Amino acid sequence: MGSLGSLPLLLLLLFRVGAQKQDLDLVQKYLENYYNLRNDGDQAERQRDASPVVEKLKQMQKFFGLKVTGKPDADTLNVMKQPRCGVPDVAPFVLTAGQPRWEKAQLTYRIENYTPDLPRAVVDRAMEKAFQLWSSASPLRFTKLSEGQADIMISFVWGDHRDNSPFDGPGGNLAHAFQPGPNLGGDVHFDEDERWTNNCSHYNLYRVAAHELGHALGLAHSTDIGALMYPKYIFSGDVQLSQDDINSIQTLYGSSPNHNLPIDPQAPQPCDTKLTFDAITTVRGEVMFFKDRFCMRIHDLYPEVELDLVSVFWPFLPNGFEAAYEVVYRDEVRFFKGNKYWALREYDLLYGYPRSIYTSFGFPKTVRNIDAAVSEEETGKTYFFVANKYWRYDEYKQSMDRGYPQMISHGFPGIVSKVDAVFKKDGFFYFFHGISQFKYDPKAKKILAVRRANSWFNC
Repeated sequence: MGSLGSLPLLLLLLFRVGAQKQDLDLVQKYLENYYNLRNDGDQAERQRDASPVVEKLKQMQKFFGLKVTGKPDADTLNVMKQPRCGVPDVAPFVLTAGQPRWEKAQLTYRIENYTPDLPRAVVDRAMEKAFQLWSSASPLRFTKLSEGQADIMISFVWGDHRDNSPFDGPGGNLAHAFQPGPNLGGDVHFDEDERWTNNCSHYNLYRVAAHELGHALGLAHSTDIGALMYPKYIFSGDVQLSQDDINSIQTLYGSSPNHNLPIDPQAPQPCDTKLTFDAITTVRGEVMFFKDRFCMRIHDLYPEVELDLVSVFWPFLPNGFEAAYEVVYRDEVRFFKGNKYWALREYDLLYGYPRSIYTSFGFPKTVRNIDAAVSEEETGKTYFFVANKYWRYDEYKQSMDRGYPQMISHGFPGIVSKVDAVFKKDGFFYFFHGISQFKYDPKAKKILAVRRANSWFNC
């Protein structure tokens, strides 16, 4: 885009003075590309809330679960800057009206050309796996052609490739696909300006192909952050369909004969009264609650809960870890699963991890996993909870204190059940068991309050 003067006046007014021109351009272009904002030089209206720019911003914020302000705040800009699918979230990207679907169950596909980033066999396998993912959940079956016209044509292209949806260079728009139909219908295009891989670096071809094929079969974007059809690129080494993906494909094509289909856990609902947690820890002033492959974050300055995939922050961590705690003086957070643990500083995995809980902490081999852990910044003591017992570890001496393990009910009177998660805040311990949470005063050695586990989310 050109000068600031080419942007709608309202968009300029929504930003504070001194906003970066690239951010102004980004908002305008993003809303045009993905939310059907018309670029007609809109002028500011007397009622800002009625403006197309504000309404489209609100629509975008609601879709991604952001605070709906109608303003391009930092969280909104952050989402706009992340790599994603090129298919719009709400505006049509269609060749025919309605909700098109293939009228046959036997479909063909052809890879027209190959990216130089990967061996041809790797590209073939990535596409084969992506098709198998959708066929496992539906009656659809796919056959690869080596020549001629197929139902779904797959190609790697650059920039303006003559389909009225040009790519934008590295990052941003990674790929797009068209809904079922003739000619371009069902075709999938990958941006060759991206670096395509078969691992966690850059952009994993299998992960992007699986998403785009969902569009080629007639699916729209999902607002469920755990769904394969969520528009943002998120990859943690595993690609599976969520229940939302399965419901969508089966709504179009019917159920699958495969009754043993692996399904990714659904995204937790923060205000679900039955919500439980796998682990909880503080991280630089935030409190992070973990459930399956998801995390929910709160901060004293930003009380609204934010839901994300763990892999957004730490793509190298396993899903479903069982305990976590922060060592403030070392600026470390440690995550536990089974008999191993990972130590991180901000977004980086520290060298030499994962390590064994036996060699690092001195646990006996009878301990198979840690249920919960919490560290006291004032004393340097870390408490590990395993079944109905707990250990106390000295972070400064890097050794277990003598006389442990002890019964949890002895060291923490009133806490008699297995501990699912625990963290410390403002001098109090918060123990979690099932859907219940116990506020505990370690000085008075008593429970002060019992609340629902998700009471931190202002539900």
